[in-house]
Amino acid sequence: MGGQPLFILDEDAQRTHGKDAQSSNISAGKAVSESVRTTLGPRGMDKMLVSDDGDVVITNDGATILSEMDIEHPAAQMIVEVAQTQEDEVGDGTTTASVLAGELLTKGEDLLDDDVHPTTIVEGYSAAAELAQDAINELVLDVDLDDETLVEVAESSMTGKGTGDVEAEKLAEVVVDAVRHAKSDNGVRRDNIEVHTQTGAASSATKLVEGVIVDETAVHDNMPTSVEDASIAVIDTELDVRESNIDAEYNVSSVDQLNAALDAEEGELQGYAEDVLESGADVAFVTEDVADRVASQLAKEGVFVADSIGSSTAKDIVEATGAKRVGSLEALDEDSLGHADSVDVEKQGDDDVTFITGGATAESVTVIARGSTEHVVDELERALNDALDTVIAALDAGGVVPGAGATEIAIADHIRSEAASIEGRKQLAVEAFADAVDVLPRTLAENTGLDAIDALVDLRAEHESEGIAGIISEGQTGVVGDPVEYGILDPAAVKREAVDSATEAATMIVRIDDVISSS
Repeated sequence: MGGQPLFILDEDAQRTHGKDAQSSNISAGKAVSESVRTTLGPRGMDKMLVSDDGDVVITNDGATILSEMDIEHPAAQMIVEVAQTQEDEVGDGTTTASVLAGELLTKGEDLLDDDVHPTTIVEGYSAAAELAQDAINELVLDVDLDDETLVEVAESSMTGKGTGDVEAEKLAEVVVDAVRHAKSDNGVRRDNIEVHTQTGAASSATKLVEGVIVDETAVHDNMPTSVEDASIAVIDTELDVRESNIDAEYNVSSVDQLNAALDAEEGELQGYAEDVLESGADVAFVTEDVADRVASQLAKEGVFVADSIGSSTAKDIVEATGAKRVGSLEALDEDSLGHADSVDVEKQGDDDVTFITGGATAESVTVIARGSTEHVVDELERALNDALDTVIAALDAGGVVPGAGATEIAIADHIRSEAASIEGRKQLAVEAFADAVDVLPRTLAENTGLDAIDALVDLRAEHESEGIAGIISEGQTGVVGDPVEYGILDPAAVKREAVDSATEAATMIVRIDDVISSS
């Protein structure tokens, strides 16, 4: 017994442990972080991602880049999850979180090489993250979040992103209008703001519609293309001949029997049309199919009907118009109808779409994003969604802080000033965290064309003397200045989430010293 080896793993299993495991995981995380680093800031570059099928995505959105990349390494996947968490929670700052996580891993690797225990690194990083949150709270600006300030927030989030032929400021105004329309006493309902994309026009044609846009149009050519003061029904049933639930055959032995069957079918369809008309609806959105004969009858009476409406679209119509979704025509009556100022079919590019505007409960709004190509309009959609999320985060989750790297400079300075009070080797990890945060303004400087070291020295000096300093992009280069004076503002929630998610990912990877993979 004593001389026999004991096998607990499959012979084909692979195991990497100790420093080899730590080095492999940290290298994978750093590689993912580096892949998005050049996209950071107003002068960030785009990435072209080509799938196996030849589909092309051109973007500098961190979450999109990482989600489109075919990443298999489990540690690298954690950095992807950092970006996804950032996107889900606050909608922006994905590149910031990913780059910070990668730099925390770089500094963590240096500490491991100096024989600092992983647990000590984790404790130091956690303490530094708390100090970072304190610094962010101190940096929140005491300003009214009026439209002018929110436009600056939205514009800051879109600067450097693909906005076609239109300036970010104009799009920012559309974004703020959309958020204001969706705001209530309980905050902003993000679900009430849709971004509808349509190719065939320049990005400058992007506009806000107070209502809902539906891709489906009338099921019959003779139906009206515009209905004013519309009474709207939303129907969750098929307006067609009902089929039997059992597999049965019917023998028709005479013309009279055939005529009777046809008359019964015609009567059933006629009844559907009459039920819709008796309810008082002059517009009906049906989630199932509508028979041609029902459509024809309703067209004669001037009723607009669209069928095969998606469930989410039906939900949007209900919220915009106050209609009740009914599962049968027996439940359709005047009380179940919603109302809108108008329902209009308009041509957008090569397609016809239906606009429902001025709904009775119209907190729902739609931003129509236009672009000359699919690539342009897709990137514009991402930019608009990020801007919407940042404005909402500013309103609902803690105000705004200076952008352009100023917040990160202040965070690093605060952590360094508090590090001396932390005993033992944990202090090394706290200081390393501060050095890692410097990667963000340093990267902004690099992407703006400045010398990173000189810019960092100038930033620290300006912060020390003025209390605030950021990298401002001007022309083909950048300058050190006050981002608030330039209207460069970020939601505090984006900074808080980036620190938390990056710290969690980095500490989790640093603690791993054994990787066991099955065959």
